[in-house]
Amino acid sequence: MGDTKNASTTNLILIFSYPIWHDPEVCLHTYGSTITVADTTGSSYGRKFMTGYLSSLGVRAGESRVGKLLREIHQPYHELRRQGARNLNPVPYHAKYMGHKLHLDQNEKLVMFGVTHVLAVDGFYRSAVVNYGMWDQLRVDHGREFYMSLYMQENLSRHRHNLSRQPYLQTASTMNLRVERIWPEVNNRVNYQLKQALVHLLDQEVINMEDSMTKFCTSNLACQLSQIGLNRVVQAWNAHRIPGRGIPNELAASGCPSKISDELLPNASVVANMYEQELGSSLTWTSTFGMDPFSSEEDRCHAEQDFVEKYPDISLLFNEAVNGEYSLFQDALLYLINVTQRYV
Repeated sequence: MGDTKNASTTNLILIFSYPIWHDPEVCLHTYGSTITVADTTGSSYGRKFMTGYLSSLGVRAGESRVGKLLREIHQPYHELRRQGARNLNPVPYHAKYMGHKLHLDQNEKLVMFGVTHVLAVDGFYRSAVVNYGMWDQLRVDHGREFYMSLYMQENLSRHRHNLSRQPYLQTASTMNLRVERIWPEVNNRVNYQLKQALVHLLDQEVINMEDSMTKFCTSNLACQLSQIGLNRVVQAWNAHRIPGRGIPNELAASGCPSKISDELLPNASVVANMYEQELGSSLTWTSTFGMDPFSSEEDRCHAEQDFVEKYPDISLLFNEAVNGEYSLFQDALLYLINVTQRYV
């Protein structure tokens, strides 16, 4: 497709546990020139993001037309977006090509409920590097959560495209600009609505986050709903048009200039052993948020089956929550806790 010099400014790749995806039903009904889009996205999807989201689902619609219809159909949401736009201060990020630089960061807006997001622009984990190639430089803050990524980046630094750059750079969070500027997109479209629903249950003393079983159930369900919302954000971002640059999916189609064999990329447990043996450092191998209460796999399956029969499509829980209707999500969480108690 020609020049891809700005690809690494735009392409998001998701890193997250619990890879559960429920295809959102976005209905598009055409009556003459009128299009009605089902509410699966909440108030923060403007014309660019909504056009990208529809495109990711195979629906082609003009950006101007989508914007016009959003103004007409969702007037309160349009006003919220219009007011929020006054606070934007775009800072362009220059990248010479796909694979120039990679920004990583962790989001803990829902950490008290057992949910942690990790985001990379353009993306760094084993399958991403195998599929796209080596990035010239990793950019992270001073947290310890990416030490193994930095370790592997250092070990494989000779396989990069531009060897004159440092393989990684650690700076203060305020300097990790590209990924830090993506988090508001995620928070507004995923985290804040789920957090409000859960904090309301806490304030009403309906749930006790000191209880291990409650922590386990809350984390389990909140992670799955976060996964749904985050997938939508990432797919919408990667399919939306960025003025002066293009569409991220198209810009990143050819990957990084320097490819790498999967033989050079061992799995996480092997890398962890290498890291500990070579550097003499210890890693936290497991992290739990509430103990798994089930004594057998059979009990777990029974509990999951009961929950699925009651709530067969959990994407509906997210759809309601992201539009400010929290009761369905809250009821589902309480039901999950009760079902779990029944089988332990």
